[in-house]
Amino acid sequence: MWWNSLYLDAAVKQIRAGRFPVTQEMCARLSPIAFEHINFLGRYAFTRTDAAAGLRPFHDPQAL
Repeated sequence: MWWNSLYLDAAVKQIRAGRFPVTQEMCARLSPIAFEHINFLGRYAFTRTDAAAGLRPFHDPQAL
């Protein structure tokens, strides 16, 4: 969920930088938990090198 939160924050910042009027009401509806790849019963290992590498780029919606 931490990683999802980082990406949600980055996505909101990118959208705002593009001058889309992102409101607090919109952001209040975002949740880092609404992703099917989160395994609540598994074990996770986090390494500093993963986080230090930075975020991967977002998908380009125009490339579809």
